[in-house]
Amino acid sequence: MVEVPERRAIVSGIGISRVGRRLGIPGLDMTVESSLAAIADAGLEPKDIDGIDTMGDTAATRAAEALKIEPQWWGGGVTTGGLLSPVMSACLAVAEGRARHVLIYRTVEMMGGSMLPADRPPTDSPVASDVGMMKAMGDMSPLLTYHAYSAANWLAMHCQRHMHLYGTTKEQLGALAVNSRRNAGLNPLAAYRDPITLDDYLSARPISDPFGLLDCDVPVDGSVAVVVSGAGYAPDCPNPVQVQAMGGATGTAVGGWDQRPDYPKMASVDAAAEMWGRTDLKPADVNLAELYDGFTFITLAWLEALGFCDDGESGPFVADPGQISLTGRLPLNTYGGQLSAGRMHGYWVLHEACLQLRGQAGPRQVDGSEVAVVAAGGGPIAACLLLSS
Repeated sequence: MVEVPERRAIVSGIGISRVGRRLGIPGLDMTVESSLAAIADAGLEPKDIDGIDTMGDTAATRAAEALKIEPQWWGGGVTTGGLLSPVMSACLAVAEGRARHVLIYRTVEMMGGSMLPADRPPTDSPVASDVGMMKAMGDMSPLLTYHAYSAANWLAMHCQRHMHLYGTTKEQLGALAVNSRRNAGLNPLAAYRDPITLDDYLSARPISDPFGLLDCDVPVDGSVAVVVSGAGYAPDCPNPVQVQAMGGATGTAVGGWDQRPDYPKMASVDAAAEMWGRTDLKPADVNLAELYDGFTFITLAWLEALGFCDDGESGPFVADPGQISLTGRLPLNTYGGQLSAGRMHGYWVLHEACLQLRGQAGPRQVDGSEVAVVAAGGGPIAACLLLSS
């Protein structure tokens, strides 16, 4: 067995706030709601939490004050794991004994908010927390110069290239969207639960060719929180989930958004390679996958990067219900994904994976869930975690 520090970490608790479109609930209130749920789920009290980190939007200092906790360890925001950097940093912190129980949360408000990390304690540089994400996204300038102002434009170009190289079709992208909505129908927290057909998908309003409205994730208000603890707490933890391996990639060293020599591949290939290099487990050992779907194509890219199918074969893979349905070989985005449940920037995938591994996913529970992969990010930012029950 490969020995890596993250194996000395567990996800000890998970929590989720109310989720919906334009809830009108302050971000701090949603943060407190999800955080208290995660702390209680871990069998802990707020006073037990000695570490905290977040991707924003609610500042960690404000959350700590509202929760009446006094962290000794403050995370560093975006580092090598993009969206999941706080979780990865927390795993290392508890593995190295710098903290015992770390609270991580992601709170979003659909009509506002920031992708930059929230405020840091006064001892930190006021700009240091922004450096990671700004560096990772730093090659956007040429895209903006050519009036490509949205990630929808940038990822659409990736998708067009994939279609040109491999014959990937709109119908295959649509199969992924239909599957996600089917799963969302079993999730009472999902923003959209009514089923859709392939015809509904194909007739949806165009956004950025080849993407239509149903290729894009759903903005919501909500908060997801997790508690990461040292593995020594596992015997006392009500529902421990083991971290087996992790991998991350952030930056523009290999081409950023559109200058990679292996374009349309993304940083997901680098993150996946790092993760698989830190474990003896293989893709065939994975029972389910919770993969980022800010746009349909990102999920296809992750499936190939993680080795669940070869380059160019992700389209036919997702078009086969025998592969990605709840009873398929690799159940995919079992809670409805960002396409139907709502955009939580990679944290709902983690929450759902833990529910599945704990056997607590209700009507969407996948039988025999023992190993799950979680992945978040697109373009030049990516991270993935391998978890087990």
